[in-house]
Amino acid sequence: MVPVHNLPEFLVTVYVLILIPGPSVLFVISRGVALGRRAALATVLGNETGFMLQLTLVAIGVGSLVARSDAVFNALRLIGAGYLVFLGIRKVLERKSLAEFGPGAATPRSLGRIYREGFYVGATNPKGLVIFTVVLPQFVDRSQGHVTAQLAVLGLICITIALLSDAIWAFASGTAREWLGSSPRRLERLTAGGGLALIGLGVGLAITGRKQ
Repeated sequence: MVPVHNLPEFLVTVYVLILIPGPSVLFVISRGVALGRRAALATVLGNETGFMLQLTLVAIGVGSLVARSDAVFNALRLIGAGYLVFLGIRKVLERKSLAEFGPGAATPRSLGRIYREGFYVGATNPKGLVIFTVVLPQFVDRSQGHVTAQLAVLGLICITIALLSDAIWAFASGTAREWLGSSPRRLERLTAGGGLALIGLGVGLAITGRKQ
């Protein structure tokens, strides 16, 4: 069951959030630059499995509570907005050098190990938690009932978009590994740009109420 009248806005919102380079995207890029396209794709599969774990926990528990309670929603919304701003500021200030991700910098790893590493990053990705606990409940139509089912369907749509987007990053980084690895400043600029975007999203989330 999907709240169809909210679907276009939901798709745009989620796509923008996923498109901004966060921990998972930067990790996928680092794997692609350091280990190649296959490693990056294995990382993507691990990331999305981790997101699936987050979605399952949210859909059967806290997500349903958030969708039903304005007080809980507003509290998590402000916490999530503050964390996004904090994460963005930290990215901009650090501008951490990613030279260690250059070609040849990493030792060979099995695809199984790479998948597990991607899973850990996805399962602990704070941006994913913000999306599932704060953003998704805004698009749930409580008048239709079946809140858990709505959260699950919207979450699966979100994960599908993330899978496609991250796969593009994986192919791009694996293909352009020599070009990216030759200039760590390019990846630093990518990190800083993502930080500014996270700050903007955090501010927007803080001043926007629940969708009706």
